[in-house]
Amino acid sequence: MSVTSKESPPLQIFRHNESPSDLSAEQKEIVRLKEESNAVILCHNYQIDPIQQIADYVGDSLGLARQAAETDADVIVFCGVHFMAETAKILNPGKKVLLPDLDAGCSLSDSCPADKLADYKEKNPGLYVVAYVNCSAAVKALSDVICTSGNAKQIVDQVPQDREILFVPDQNLGQWVIGQTGRPMRLWPGSCYAHVLFTKESIERCRIEYPDAPVVAHPECVETVRDLADEVCSTEKMVSYCRESSANSFIILTEAGMMHRLTRELPDKSFVAGPTGHCACNDCRFMKMNTLPKLLSCLKGQSPEITLDDTLIEQAKLPIERMLEWS
Repeated sequence: MSVTSKESPPLQIFRHNESPSDLSAEQKEIVRLKEESNAVILCHNYQIDPIQQIADYVGDSLGLARQAAETDADVIVFCGVHFMAETAKILNPGKKVLLPDLDAGCSLSDSCPADKLADYKEKNPGLYVVAYVNCSAAVKALSDVICTSGNAKQIVDQVPQDREILFVPDQNLGQWVIGQTGRPMRLWPGSCYAHVLFTKESIERCRIEYPDAPVVAHPECVETVRDLADEVCSTEKMVSYCRESSANSFIILTEAGMMHRLTRELPDKSFVAGPTGHCACNDCRFMKMNTLPKLLSCLKGQSPEITLDDTLIEQAKLPIERMLEWS
């Protein structure tokens, strides 16, 4: 790997042969305990590779929400962050939902506290609230419909034209959706700390080194970075885009855990982790809080468990179900 300048870090390249194929003793024990307790392991694309390898389903927020709604397992082990496990609990109030690390939060979710949203709605009556799924159960309960990065355009297109939209909490995704739909919206001033670390300058340096590699960016990136991309899409769409493209290498602008799924499903292609201004790739510190030891302990002790008030569940379930119907 070469360095384009003294200031820029070496690029991190992901290829299929970097992932071990055999399960460790710890992974095998996790699989055994999962089967013993009739549990299902749902895993977000940003989780570490050893967890992805033993998950029953690896996907983005929309796919995970659908899997959570349809599972017949007694226990849902959600390898992701807190708001994702809450979504699973909302859709499965009678099931036990576990999160390996209860402190695995989300900077984007935290940027929109429910009390502030409630206050804003009170001062601005009549708004139709479209909430990106990266928000707390309490914020979902205050919303009219939920969306993911994969279906945000589709959802916004179906909001009644006579309603003014407030899009929460990600302003970058919201800005991108405005461009896709032509629909004016008020944007909540939130963002994902990991995705905004990508810069125009760091990606331009990367393109110099890999001029033939298409740039694929998540819509949570800032506009100047999205403008450099050949494709802006959800993590799920990244898989299909790279599969269908004739290119052999891609520059991927999202959390680095996505590289593991890409290399596993597209073993004949290679992926360059989009660099930031100060590191070779971009890890979310919250997503990486879930580890194999924590997952093993979670299954052994059947905790930590996600618990939500019944009233909150009922209120938050309506906009999620509306999203699933509309998408």
